[in-house]
Formats: sequence, C-alpha cells, structure tokens
Amino acid sequence: IRQATADRPYSRFQLHSTKAAAPPIVSPQIAHRRLVSSKSPPAILPPPPPDPASSSSPETPRADRRPDRGAERAARRNIWRVNHGPPQDSTGSRARDPLFRSRTPPPSSPSPLESRPSPRLHAELVSGTSGFGFDRSTHAMAGFGGNCRLGAVLFFSAWITLAALNRLVRPAPNGCQMTYMYPTYIPIHAPNNVSSDRYGLFLYHEGWKEIDFDERVRKLDGVPVLFIPGNGGSYKQVRSFAAESSRAYQNGPLEPSFYREPSSAFELEDSSLPSQYGRILDWFTVDLEGEHSAMDGRILEEHTEYVVYAIHRILDQYKESHLARSKDGVRSTGNLPSSVMLVGHSMGGFVARAALVHPGLRKSAVETILTLSSPHQYPPVALQPSLGHFFSHVNEEWRNGYKKGVSHTSSPKLSNVVVVSISGGIHDYQIRSRLAALDGIVPSTHGFMVGSSSVKNVWLSMEHQSILWCNQLAVQVAHTLLSMIDPVDRQPFLSSQKRVFVFAKMLQSVVPQSLSWMNHVSGSQSSNFLASDTREAGELQRNDTLFCPPSVLWTSDGLEKDLHIQSNLVTVLAMDGRRRWLDIKKLGSNGRGHFVFVTNLAPCSGVRIHLWPEKHRSSIENEVPASKRIVEVTSKMVHIPAGPAPKQVEPGSQTEQPPPSAFLLLSPEDMNGYNFMTISVASRQTISGRPPPAASMAVGQFFNPVEGTSALSVGRIVHSSYSPEEIFLKEDHPMALTLSFSVSLGLLPVLLSLRTTGCGIKNIGDQIEADKNNLCKLRCFPPVALAWDSVSGIHIIPNIYSETVVVDSSPATWDSHQGAEKTTVLVLADPHCSYKVSLRASLGAATSRFFLLYSSEILGFMIAITLFGLMRQSLAWECDSSVPSILSAIETNLKPKPLMFLCFTPILLFLAFLFFTTQQNPRFGTFLFVTVVCYIVANGFTILVTLSSKLILYVAAILHVFAKRRWQSWEDGAHSPLVRQFLAFSFSFQSLKVSASWKYESIRRYACFADFSC
Repeated sequence: IRQATADRPYSRFQLHSTKAAAPPIVSPQIAHRRLVSSKSPPAILPPPPPDPASSSSPETPRADRRPDRGAERAARRNIWRVNHGPPQDSTGSRARDPLFRSRTPPPSSPSPLESRPSPRLHAELVSGTSGFGFDRSTHAMAGFGGNCRLGAVLFFSAWITLAALNRLVRPAPNGCQMTYMYPTYIPIHAPNNVSSDRYGLFLYHEGWKEIDFDERVRKLDGVPVLFIPGNGGSYKQVRSFAAESSRAYQNGPLEPSFYREPSSAFELEDSSLPSQYGRILDWFTVDLEGEHSAMDGRILEEHTEYVVYAIHRILDQYKESHLARSKDGVRSTGNLPSSVMLVGHSMGGFVARAALVHPGLRKSAVETILTLSSPHQYPPVALQPSLGHFFSHVNEEWRNGYKKGVSHTSSPKLSNVVVVSISGGIHDYQIRSRLAALDGIVPSTHGFMVGSSSVKNVWLSMEHQSILWCNQLAVQVAHTLLSMIDPVDRQPFLSSQKRVFVFAKMLQSVVPQSLSWMNHVSGSQSSNFLASDTREAGELQRNDTLFCPPSVLWTSDGLEKDLHIQSNLVTVLAMDGRRRWLDIKKLGSNGRGHFVFVTNLAPCSGVRIHLWPEKHRSSIENEVPASKRIVEVTSKMVHIPAGPAPKQVEPGSQTEQPPPSAFLLLSPEDMNGYNFMTISVASRQTISGRPPPAASMAVGQFFNPVEGTSALSVGRIVHSSYSPEEIFLKEDHPMALTLSFSVSLGLLPVLLSLRTTGCGIKNIGDQIEADKNNLCKLRCFPPVALAWDSVSGIHIIPNIYSETVVVDSSPATWDSHQGAEKTTVLVLADPHCSYKVSLRASLGAATSRFFLLYSSEILGFMIAITLFGLMRQSLAWECDSSVPSILSAIETNLKPKPLMFLCFTPILLFLAFLFFTTQQNPRFGTFLFVTVVCYIVANGFTILVTLSSKLILYVAAILHVFAKRRWQSWEDGAHSPLVRQFLAFSFSFQSLKVSASWKYESIRRYACFADFSC
C-alpha cells in the first residue's frame, strides 16, 4: 500500500491501476493490523490533498471508474481508531481494551495512507458529520424553522392520538339484553368416504333434557339453516339465534303492531302472516377450529370448500332421515328441503357468498343469505395479496351472476338469490357500514344493507361481538327467518321478490320514507323492492287506504263529545274518548301546509286519524264505510323507540310527560282534496289486550317547514368547536326542527344540547323559578332527534337533552357518493316550551372517527414518507454529499414547495380521475381536507417513531457501554483460567456474527454522535 500510494494523490482510499504492473491489493483488515502494530504515535490529520481531477499527473485515476466503497469505509474506520484510540481508564491506560491489549502502540510517523484522506472524509471528520447520516451537533435539522415545523407536526399528531384514544377506550353504551339458552350440540358424522378430521358439523338442540343424538337426527323435519362463524369464531355462537328461533316457533308470531307498518308501499296478503309459523328452523353450525380467516385468503378458500361440503351433507342428511323414518313406518309431513339458508357473522358472511359461486355447489342449494357485520366490499385489513385477490374474484363472480347471458331463455345464475346485510353501526369498530354495504355487488331488487340502529324493534348500535348475543336483534332475526316460510308448502318462498319484501318488512323502518319531504332525505331505500312479475300482482298489491285492522273496533257515545280546534296546535293529555276536528284549509293557511303528530298512544287501538272532504255526524265505527273518499291515515304513523318512562312516586301520579313512541308527518300532497281532519282518542274502557299507558300524550301541529329549517356550513361547524352555535326556539315554534349539516356527522360529530328555557309560566317568585324545570317537564314531552344517513340509515335518539350525534358514514373515500357528504337531523320538540339549542363540534369524537375511517390511509402515507427519506439518503450517498437523517428528510417534506408537490399531486390525479370517469365520487373539498390531514398526521407519526427508536438505541448504547466496562473490570479481577476461557468463548458469540471490535466501535461512535461524552 505504501509503495503504491507514495508518489501520487490518493482520493478515495482506493488502489487505482497505473500504466505499470499493478501492485498487489491489500485487504483493509491487513492494512488495519499494519497500522496498529507500528510504533509511531497517533497521527494528526493533515490538510486535505488537492482534487485528483485538477492534478496534471499522468497517473490520475480515471473518472469513470467507480470507487470501492467497502474499502473506503474500512479505511475510514481505521483512521478514526488510530486518531482517537479506545477509551482510557482512570489511570490513563488503554490496556483494558480487549482490542488493544496485545498490540503495540501506533506508529510514530504517519503512513502515506494515513496522511492522505479524501476531501470528503476530511470534511466529515472536521465538521463532525459521519457518513451514516448522524450529526454530532445537538440539532440534526437545519435551522430553527425546521425544528419548529417538526415540533408543530409532532404536537398536532400527538394531540390527535391522545384525544382519539381517550374516546376509543371508553366503554361504548350498550342497551342490549342478554340471551339465555339451554344448548346442546349434536355432531353430524361424515360419510366413510369423506375425511373431515379438521373441521366439524353440528346440529343445535334447545332444551335442558338429555336426548338421544341419533334419534334427534332421525327426526329432522324442519327448514335447515347453517351458521358460519367469523374470524376466530366458535361454532357455539349459533346458540342465541337458534334458541330464540325455537321460542318464536313455540310462541307464534309477534303482534302485528311490532312488524306491520302499512305506510310502506306494498302489503302482504293476510295469508302470509298466519297465527302460527309453518315449520321449525333446524340450525346447523360448522366448527372451523377458530382459525383467523381474516389474515389469509387461503384459509378463506378452505372454509369455503368445507361450507360447500356442509351444505351438501345437510341436504343428504334430510334424505337419510326421511328414508329411515319411512323404513320405520313413520309418515313424514312436508316436502324435503331443497335449499339451505345461510347466516354468517363477520368473515363467515363473506364465506357464505363465496360458497354460492363455488363451482362444486349444487344448483339452487342456497337461495337466502343473511350476514351479520360482514365485510363485502373488500377485506378490513388486507395483510396478504391473496386476501384481496379472493375478495375481488368473489365479488366479480357475483356481479356476473346477476347479469343476463347471451341467451334470453336462460336466467342469470344468481337470479333467485337474496342477500341481506346487517351492520353493527357506529359502535362496531372492526367492520364499518361501508364495508358491509352491498352496493355494486347485489342489485337492490335482490338485497340491501340495513344498520342495526335502523332495524325495527332494535334501534341499537352494537359492537362486533355483541351483535351475536343481543336479544333484541336475535328475536327480530328469528321471527324474520320464520316469516320466510310459506305456510302452504312449508318451505321458504320460491319468489325472490317475496323474500326480499319479507326482509324489508321485518327489518327496515319506514321512517326515511316518511321523511321524504325533507331536502336531503330520500325514501327510495324502501321503494326498491318493486314486483317485476305481474303474476305476483295479487300478492304484492298497492294499498292506498291504509285502514286499521277490522278487529280494532271502538264504541261511540255520540257527537256531543266532539271538539273543534281553532288553533294550529292540538294537545291531548288523557284518553278521554273524544274526537277532535281540525279545519285543514283554515289552520293550514299562511304556508303552514305540513302537519306533524307525536304521541305515545298505540296507533289504531289508542288513536286514529282520518281525512274528510266534509263534516259527517257518523259514528266512528261507521266512518270508514260511509264514503270511499274518507281516508284513514292512522297506519301512516311510524314507530320510534321510546325513551325511559318517568318514574311514578305513587300510582296515578305523574311527574313528567311520557316520551313519544310514534309520529306522523303529512305533506300538502297527502292532504290534497280534503278539508277536515279528525283525531280520535280512545277511552280506557275500549283498550283490550294490553294495559293502557300510565300517562297519555299527543300533540299535533300545522307548521311551515321553512321556519324550522337551519343550514349549518362547514365554517360554522368548525367555529362551534370553541364557540357553540345557539338556536333559540320560542314558544309555539315549529315542532319539527330540521338541521342540515353540509358536512357528514360521520366525519365531524356534533354535540347537540337542548335546554328548556320556558313553558308559559311567569316568574312570580323564587319558588316558582326553582320549580320551573319540573313544571316544564310535566307540560312538555321529551325531545326526540332523528339523524339520517344514506349509508347506515336512520339513527333515533330519544329523550335527547345533551347527546353527541354521529352517523356511520365514510366521506372522502373512493367508493363514497354525494349522499355521504351531508347529514340531516330532525328534532321533534314540544311547541308548548321554549328551548335553547346548542351545537358544538365534538373534537374527541371527531378524532376517534378520523382514525377509525382513515387509519389505512395514514399508514400508507407513513410508508411513502419513510421511502422518501431513504431515497434522499441514497441520492446523497451516490452524489458523495453529506447523508441527511430521516428527520431532515421529513423536515424537507414540510417545506412549502415539497409540501405543495406531495399534497397536490394525488389531488390532481384525483381530478383527472373525475374527468375520465362518470361514477359518483366524493366532494373535492372534503377529499382535500382529509388528504392533507392524513399527510400531516403521517409525518407526525413518522417523527415519533424515529425519535422513539433513537431514544431506545441511545439507552441501549449507554447500557451496553456500562455493562461492558463492568464485565472488563470483573474480568481483570478474575484469576481463574477457566473463567478467562469462558469469557473468551462468550465474547466470540456476537449478534449477526459481527466482531467484538466493530461492535464496540459502533456503539462508541453512536454515543459520540448522540452527544454522549467520548
């Protein structure tokens, strides 16, 4: 090395070839040993040599020859060790360093290799910057402004994270009731030629008595239903639905008022709603060993194959049981089932759909699927490409399955298949409503998605696991599946339109249809199930009269009890058996053409409403047949969940108005052609079958919807986070207050508060002022809020005085549409009282919703930012410049020019996508806001991860140096040769097979760069 480098400049510690024969190349390890074995003292670095490119020497190395970076790094390490040496002990001796113990001091004169460092290495050693991107200065970022930007981004991200965690760790309110059962699981054995040791199939039996398994299987005579558990689920999760199905079959259907809402567009025939269900449900369940099917597409494929086998095994078992009973002389009732209904939870719902497009499934083996909180659009967490590919393949098969083929004689493959998806709502943090939607996969004529908070008789949002045991939902699902059975042939309805109608009738609420007069509410969700087959016109027919059932009869005591209302506000405080007349033309003038009616009385049995062309003296029971023009609109009333009833101190006492349980909204088109309206209230003697309510309440009003409409822009909502928006409602205000939010409450929830300020009571003393609140509660019913979202449906909040209103929408995503960008809230407040309505943006709820909706986008930005930092480091290394740290790269991203480029490049691509496509996409403003916030939060998280890793390595370096010195001190005091051999043997095992010298040097170097005393 000395001979080769004595007479020519040496730039990059690389041995270049000359015109003469090249000298032998010496490895860096040999050069290091030669340097440390010489007896000259450590050398001091000379000034940098001249640039080789400017040298006129004929032996200047060629510029196109790339340097050997391995040799350069090795030489840099050697010079650093020679100039600095190992750390000294208290006596100034270096003998304790195991790397220098048996070696001679450094040479007294610098060698040519030591005295000729490259300009780059000289600059790094003088300035204190290493080739690994670390800076010995306290601040690695350039300038105070960069530190401020990094600190601001880090503070913003930390605040959002803490606010979201504070909200997410709180227990979600759960109004579900527990379901109790006596479960027994009967294994269904596979044939001898089939090996199914891995998975299993079971039949559920409800009852506390011991039974003979073989005898129970021989008596199979119901409608088969197969339950498929989800990710890590158990086959025993079927017990809630199976137990409630058994009870529902024994007790019979619910009362018509629980599931009959004649305000819908179509009605089933009376024969479709028998007094007793036609056939029991036989619940089967598959044991999938609790495998995590959400992690790998291959596991989903294996589950799909076994579910297909289980379907065939169930149908074959019915044939075997029928044949066994025939041999015993037992006559079977009903036909053998030809299809199996599938019920799947979580990933089990997707497995059910995947089984339907499996090539090995028999034709018409499955025609009805019900999924509970199942992802359909794409996997919740696509950890492996196989998972996304399997989802795409199944969804594409479903889209093609509903398309008509080339031949018009053959029907589509899935033309008779019905799918209904039930989502958990806002409290389901694992599967959002947009994942459970069927848009673009199943046409609206063959299925729909409904949120659990919109399901009739449920009205609750529930967690991902509680949807399996929530008694309110289990009861409704059990009665829904039993209603699918045709009472004639005791098999599920063959018509897909009829099955869809039963699902819509039993699960969907008609509240959105009743609110169709509002600007941002569409009732099309319930009107998509139109009968396309004219042969079913007799079964699915239009019902315009909407009469109450003939079995509900009242007794009349004459016309002298009729009351004539002269104001636009009518109030009922008792079941007095009177009929109230309202002049539509008179009371509905001056723009007050809409009518709203709120009550806690049962429609038809407690209160009835009719529209009259003119007054008649006919009795109530003869009103309807007196003239065909007299229309009863009682059945247009829709049920809503009633809040908790006020407690009574003693029987008959009343401290507060009861909460409403039903309401009616009539538009001018509904009352066109009629001059009078009657509100008939039954007396307590006419109520039979159920006890009357302890306190009666009914309030009706003609109002102008424009007076009660308030539109809130994005600026006003954001401003309300620190200065609440206040709306004052005076007495005799419109009962229906419409709040239109220009941004979805799924992205920016709002805290809605209503405080009663007066109820017509004058202040005559301190005692009256103190009791005003109680007196107002006695006079006015509790307010009710109805929030409408086009994705998850209706959200009803009874007894709302201070509540955070949030919907389960997902704005600013590629698959979201314009309806997901706005939210409409209808507040029903008693006009007898005055209110102060306060609106405040809930930042805690907004941050938690933001992380739930856009966590995958934030993770993607973090990966992109990290790759950008690595790219900058690689580019600096290739250009022979100082390699920046990750923090320096992030600080560069936050500068105006890079920030504008990195933020607006995807936005421009988004605009180009909008230009070349015709499908609905989110609004540009919302998309821009969400994109920028996700990018800033991702930068903050990357900074946090970088600082945390540096802190961990810093602490590890300190601990390692401390432990190293302790071990060396203890080693010097140990005189046993056995102990010395053991220590030598243990030090030979280093992580990643790195020598002890290089590891010690790396830790020492890092401690120096982190401002640790060298």
